[in-house]
Amino acid sequence: MGEPVAMLTLLCAALAVVLLLVQLLRIRPSAGADPDVARRELRDELRSAREEARLSARELREEVTKSIDATQASLDRVRVTLDQRVRELQEGNERKLDEMRRTVDEKLHDTLEKRLGESFKLVSDRLDTVHKGLGEMQQLATGVGDLKRVLTNVKARGTWAEVQLGAILEQVLTPEQYGKNVCIRPETAERVEFAVRLPGPLDDPTTCVWLPIDSKFPQEDWLRLQDASDQGDVAAVQAASDALIRTVRGSAKEIHDKYVHPPASTDFAIMFLATEGLFAEVLRHPSVVSDLQQQYRVVVAGPTTLAAILTSLRMGFQTLVVEQRAAEVWRVLGAVKTEFGKFGDVLDKVQRQLTTASRTIEETGQRSRAMEKKLRSAERLPEAEAAMVLELPVEDEADATDASPPQ
Repeated sequence: MGEPVAMLTLLCAALAVVLLLVQLLRIRPSAGADPDVARRELRDELRSAREEARLSARELREEVTKSIDATQASLDRVRVTLDQRVRELQEGNERKLDEMRRTVDEKLHDTLEKRLGESFKLVSDRLDTVHKGLGEMQQLATGVGDLKRVLTNVKARGTWAEVQLGAILEQVLTPEQYGKNVCIRPETAERVEFAVRLPGPLDDPTTCVWLPIDSKFPQEDWLRLQDASDQGDVAAVQAASDALIRTVRGSAKEIHDKYVHPPASTDFAIMFLATEGLFAEVLRHPSVVSDLQQQYRVVVAGPTTLAAILTSLRMGFQTLVVEQRAAEVWRVLGAVKTEFGKFGDVLDKVQRQLTTASRTIEETGQRSRAMEKKLRSAERLPEAEAAMVLELPVEDEADATDASPPQ
């Protein structure tokens, strides 16, 4: 604020000097005038100019001071108003920011809570699924352990193969078409696991012929062969394959010696191998399969092959049943034909008897008409008197009324 006042002071001084010069230029000493008087006048003029300049400067300073005060007051009012407006704007912004923060917090809280709830639910569901999967895996591991123990035990392994064979027979054939634990050789106690019941000879249809089926599962040789194949050991693969073939040959010889016994059985038997892989390994040696068929009369079959064989046998059974039913139908038709001939004879006899009866009735009618002609001249007696004359039973009036035809 001091700088504007100094500038105004200098401006007032310069204005006073200018006015003084103007007065000096305006007042010229007249020719012949007294210099002292002139100087006095000049001094008076200067003094009055100085006084006027001082008064003008004071007035100007006062006006400037008032203007500055007014400006300062306006600035103060503007500053107060501006401060108030800024404060109100700040408070409004703070309120809006608080509202926005609360809204955002609520939405974030709701969204976060919803997302977290969904995430926890999804995680919980996944954990439940994992828990169930772990339980199923534990059960599966237990089942695998049980299966391993079963397959390790020779007797249990044989039972497993026998159960598989029984399941295939049960799916393809009816219970009347096969038997379990069949004794083919009566002089021995050996019993084959399963045997298909085939029809006997035509001269003795009540008997049957058994087709023996025995299951085998040489797991040790098969596992050794698989291990050698996985390791790529050619020599071990050849040794394990030879051992497997020897086991199969021994099983075929056992089946032939125990269960092939014509005419109680067919002249061949079926050796069932429990897995397709084992059956395929045996088929890799065609000479072995043909030797088993020719030497021991044993046919090697896997699950699929056995199902096909049993299906063909079932079709044969159905064809045989159709043939038997056709024979029965022909016999029934022959009997019907015979009885139909007799029925024609009986009809002829009935016709003759009906003709005789018709003639007899006709003759009786003629005689009755002749008697009626002769009796027309006779007097008609009452019914009671006629009954007494003819010695007929007398009917009651009620019975006569009931028996009389309606009028």
